[in-house]
Parts: sequence; structure tokens; C-alpha cells
Amino acid sequence: MNSRWMLAEQRPVVAEQLGRVTGVSSLLAQCLINRGYTDSGTIQPFLQPRLKSLADPFLIPNMDRAVRLLWAARGRGEMVVIFGDYDVDGVTSTALLVEFLTALGWRVNWYLPHRMDEGYGLTRDGVENCLKQFPSRFLLAVDCGSSAVETIGLLRQQGVEVLVLDHHQVSDPAPDASALVNPQLGRADQPSYRELCSAGLAFKLAHALVKHGRQLGIAGFESFDLRPFLDLVALGSIADIVPLTGENRILVTAGLERLNRTTRPGLLALMQVAQIQGQIGVYEVGFQLGPRLNAAGRLENAAEALDLVLADSMQKAAPLAKSLDLRNRERQQIERSIADEAVAALRKKFNPDLDYVIVEARSHWHIGVVGIVASRVLREFYRPTIILGDDEGQWRGSGRSIEGFDLASALRECAGLLVRHGGHAMAAGLACQVENLDAFRSELNDLARRSLSLEQLQPLLKIDAETTLSSITLERLEEFNRIEPVGQGNRAINLMTSGVRLQRPPLRMGKSQQHAKLWVTDGRVVHEVVWWNAPPGSTPTGPFDLAFAPEINEFNGRKTIQLKLLDWRPA
Repeated sequence: MNSRWMLAEQRPVVAEQLGRVTGVSSLLAQCLINRGYTDSGTIQPFLQPRLKSLADPFLIPNMDRAVRLLWAARGRGEMVVIFGDYDVDGVTSTALLVEFLTALGWRVNWYLPHRMDEGYGLTRDGVENCLKQFPSRFLLAVDCGSSAVETIGLLRQQGVEVLVLDHHQVSDPAPDASALVNPQLGRADQPSYRELCSAGLAFKLAHALVKHGRQLGIAGFESFDLRPFLDLVALGSIADIVPLTGENRILVTAGLERLNRTTRPGLLALMQVAQIQGQIGVYEVGFQLGPRLNAAGRLENAAEALDLVLADSMQKAAPLAKSLDLRNRERQQIERSIADEAVAALRKKFNPDLDYVIVEARSHWHIGVVGIVASRVLREFYRPTIILGDDEGQWRGSGRSIEGFDLASALRECAGLLVRHGGHAMAAGLACQVENLDAFRSELNDLARRSLSLEQLQPLLKIDAETTLSSITLERLEEFNRIEPVGQGNRAINLMTSGVRLQRPPLRMGKSQQHAKLWVTDGRVVHEVVWWNAPPGSTPTGPFDLAFAPEINEFNGRKTIQLKLLDWRPA
């Protein structure tokens, strides 16, 4: 295999001391040190995330202004129209605010744009259609709007107040919103809120409004419980792949607990069609619930997903969940077809020495799934990847990036060749004129060649510690669970062991025999290893080093140790 192994600096003396102080093993202490938690003052809040540790919501830039605007709208009986987005973060943050504001006396309506007809974000077409359907002088843009300079300018000219609640990068100049609540506007030394997604921001806005209502002594605010909204925050945060550290870790930990005992008919119906059994964690949200909620918005309009989340009975929810499940199957088929075509084309022409960024476009590719396709192409070639389809004579699509290459920043440097762009360091969207595609691809590759080394174009495998097979016990793995939830920004624990051998021949598994089960030994202990998507004929023959993620396998009420193979190399 071809990963770059990077073993973290081992600090056994510090790890042992830290373990004694905090009551954890020296191995877990080493893993915590690797993640930046180097003293009991940071380790205890990490291992025991508590809602009471959340920061004051008014620390977020412009939150006080947003609260005043919403309070004034409530006082005059003004309808607040929530303009959301069509991904899971947009749907859950919109649902949260619809439920919260309605419960506490606001007049509320909502609108989600149509991906194909109105495009991404706060577009002129989308806003015109929204206000035609719900005439109002107050628009709350959620999970969009941070770069909608022209649209917001026109709305302000028409006397419409625009409150933006968003976490995407802010354009320069920033839009002239009545209030722009965006953590990116905060100081760089405020990590507690800077990585929140819109679902997290919606929760913080609700928290700020409750605090304000309590200060004013308004009936209903003193006893209002925000915790039932945390299941939506967990869904939006995990699906939007935000770092699971700081405030996100607190919100997602509490949110998953709430999600596992949710009474929302829509989520219960979604769990049924996804055939989820047992505990719901990051994997179940990211790969089972999230994609189904995303399916409607990827292909057409996300209103069905929002209707499901807001459904107040299983009678309403069940058919919506079944419809989303069918849409997700359709999405998977479209995505698989495009990805297969893209990968096949690239295998014929890809030059690893010259192609630092992949930009592929076809007029028949569905723009609703190109972001997922970009992720698959990236996994295949390990290059920042942009996949585009035709949108009324323009190329429009999405990109995914690798560590070390800020895609949103690179797109800003190519702005002269683009119609529009926006996003994050690791994921972004864009549109460009057909005639500019080649120039854009060339300029983006020039930027990448200046900022990336060839070494960075090889997948990096971060390893926490080298250990022995005998040190991997069920007790130790139960302790490792304390770093859950793992995901972006808080990866699972990866370990390595040296000089092991196969104890018996491998067993191929799966419908197409695409997986393998190995039994490895160091002469004292034997552990079972699962190798997902193991290439044929790639099994080690002599002594080898093994990089793995330790896991607990539960089957029929019995717990056993299972190592997930990450990579191997000759000893």
C-alpha cells in the first residue's frame, strides 16, 4: 500500500505522569497528547464534555444585533421568513428555528431553494420566489448569505431587513445585511465557536433569545428547555463534517444522546427505512441518516426532508421517509454512474507528476451529486478534485480538497475566471463560463504546484503509538471509547505493531470476495484483522508491520477484539 506513515512523537514520561493525574492509561494519555490535550485542565473537559461548558452565545459576532432585530420583529408581529439551504445542515438549522421561534411567539414561514432551478445560496431567483410566496419585510437567511452581496443589497433597497446566520466564508466586501452572524468574523483565538456549522449557530441563536427573554421576564422563556433541539444539532454538525472539538464536541455528544432517545416521528421513520439497529453514532448519522435527508435536495428540492423533520405524527412521517429512501437509491445510482465514468476517463490520462488538481466536467453530469463524486475521485487519486456539470450553459459543481490545500482560498485567487464561488478549505462550490474551464484548470494547478509538495500528494496515515498485540485488550478498547465521538478534527485512534506474521491463511469475504479477514500473531497473542476492500494478491507473506484501528466487535451479545487494517508494510 502507499500511505505515508507518520508516527507521532512519543512522550512516554509525560504520558505516564499525565495518566496518573487524570486516571487514564499512559497509552490513552499519549493519544490525547497527540490531539493537543497536554494537561489535566484540557483533558478533563475533553473526556467529560458538558453543556454547562458552552460559551455565552453573545460572544459570537453580531449576535446581540440579531437578537434585537428578532425581538423587534416579534413585537410588531412581523412575519419572519426563514430562507434555508438544501443540505442536512440547512434543513436541520431551518427546522430548529421554525420550531423554536414558533413556540415562543414569532410568526414564521420557511423556504428552501430548488437546487436545479434557483441554484445555491441566497440567489436573486430564489429570494424573488420566496418573497412572492411569503411577502415579508424580514428575511432570515440560514446556512447561506455570507457572500450574497448583490442580492442582499437589492433587498435592503426594497426595505427588507436581512439577518444572515451562516458559517461559510464571508466575501470581501461583506454583504450589507442588517446583521451578519458568522463565526468567521470572530477572533482567531476563539476556537470555541469558530467551527460551528449553521445547526450549531441556530442553537446558539435560540440560546441567546432565551437568555434575553429571561432577562426581560417574559412568560414562557424562563422554563423553556432547549435540549430537545440537540438531536437536530448533532445531525447537522456530523453531516456537515465540522471538527468534533470544542463546542461542536459538546453539542454532538449531547445531541447523539438525545438522538438515541428522540421522539421525533420524522427521525424515527427515517431510522426505520435506514434499518438502523442499536446505538446511533457518527457513522449512522454520516452514512445512513444524513444521505437520506440530503437526497431530496441533491436531486431537486429539500422541502420533503424539512417536512419529514417537522412531521408531528408517524402517519405523516412514514411516507416521507420512504420517499427519501427511494430518492437516496436514485442518487446512489446516478452518483455511481458518474464516478465510474470520471475515474475511467482519468485513469487514461492522469499524470501524477503534473496533475496536482483534478478538474473534470461533462455536460450530462448531474450537478446535485458532483460533490460526492469529487470525494470518490479524490480517494482514488488523492488530489484536490473539482467535478462539474452543465447548468444552463455554464459549468457548475463542487470540489473536495486534501490536507494542505485551502480550496476556498485557491478559488478566490482564480475569481477572475469564475462566475461565483464559495465554501471551506476542504469543500467548495463554483460556477464558471464554458470557455474559461481550461484556463481555470491551468491556474488552479499552478497554485497547487506552488503550495503542495509531491510528498503531500501521498495519503498521510497518522499513527498515535507503536504497541504490542498483547496490550490490545477489551478493557483498553473500552477506555479508548472515551474519546468518542470521533470524526473530523478528532480522528479515531490509530496504532501500529511491528514484525507480526499471519497465523493462518486469509479468508476472503463479501458478495464479491472484496474484503479479507486475517489472523495475525506476534508469537504470543493472535488477533483478528479485517481488511476492507483488500486488493487481490496483496496479502503479506513474511514478517510485516501493521497499522490498524482497534475496534470492539459486538455480535450476539458477545464482545471481541477486532483490528481494522489501515496499511501494512514489510517488516
